[in-house]
Amino acid sequence: MKTTKFLLATTAAVSVAGAAFAADMANEMTIVSWGGAYSASQQNAYHAPYMEKTGIKIINDESSPEAVAKLRAMKEANNLTWDLVDVEAADAIRLCDEGLAMEIDADTQLADAPDGTKASADFGAMRVSDCFIPQIVFSTTFGYRKDMVPAGTEPPTSACDVFDLQKYPGKRALNKQPVANMEWALLCDGVAYEDVYDTLETDEGQARAFAKLDTIKAQTIWWSASAEPVQLLADGEIFMGSAYNGRLFSMIEEQKQPVGMAWDWQMFDIDGWVVPAGLPEDRLARVMDYLYFATDTQRLADQAKYISYGPARASSAPLVGKHATLGIDMAPHMPTDPNNAKNTFVNNYTWWADYRDDLDAKFQAWLAK
Repeated sequence: MKTTKFLLATTAAVSVAGAAFAADMANEMTIVSWGGAYSASQQNAYHAPYMEKTGIKIINDESSPEAVAKLRAMKEANNLTWDLVDVEAADAIRLCDEGLAMEIDADTQLADAPDGTKASADFGAMRVSDCFIPQIVFSTTFGYRKDMVPAGTEPPTSACDVFDLQKYPGKRALNKQPVANMEWALLCDGVAYEDVYDTLETDEGQARAFAKLDTIKAQTIWWSASAEPVQLLADGEIFMGSAYNGRLFSMIEEQKQPVGMAWDWQMFDIDGWVVPAGLPEDRLARVMDYLYFATDTQRLADQAKYISYGPARASSAPLVGKHATLGIDMAPHMPTDPNNAKNTFVNNYTWWADYRDDLDAKFQAWLAK
């Protein structure tokens, strides 16, 4: 235990000194993320520069949608094969509460901002758990096929348009989980924004949400991997589907697909890293060295060159500029841009940390009916 504490306390010094203790660090890492355009942005902004700097190998795994279940299983089997895991904020809280993720002392283990501001202050409210290192602000919103909008009809603008089969006929796609879907169902059924979570805590509120989802269930394709809804849109198999805004940005701006975005009631969330608890010392030392590098001000700003997610550090925001290859200004494509954030639904991370397992079970039972 003393050795582990020593390694953690000196991680920042190791990074500053370069590869001074490289012999004490693992020479490869398995990093778990979401795949697709998002993992590509991490590869460009973090992984490739770090591999060039250190000569190590980074193995990409796309299992983040199953991170909580898989880390639980790894603990049960006493076989931890992952080194670093990308998760949403609510899942980070759950993993921390269950002892599956280790606590991070941001001010000694992560880089200061260029002006000397400590990391904890630079991340501010984005750091919703002691085990969580925020990377990006993102949203789940809706993409739709422009060429499938009925003649004489205005294009959809809101998440609530997904429930309007008369105005916007055709197949939909929604994530195969309760998060966002339950909130949208209540909001679009007339529940006031500020009352959604109080309503969702009750059996009656949950029944109301499921009843609203029943109205489109037969026309809905349920996705699990974040690449699925954009592929369904690209293939014209759906008219409208929920997807991460960065994936839709890639479709629209990079691939020039005939897709538009309905921003109103986008589900605003935070994504970042957790370090699995129980890593061997050489793997832990490597992970902490990587995190010191990959979560500094410049690196988080660099990711926004490749995907339209806002960096979680306050000091990174002024450095966000143009897309690395397209040369377009990235700010108007961020979920936080005023034109996109007129009606934003902020995910209640702590609420979902408490209720997720119960509502997961109920949601899957509802899907099976």
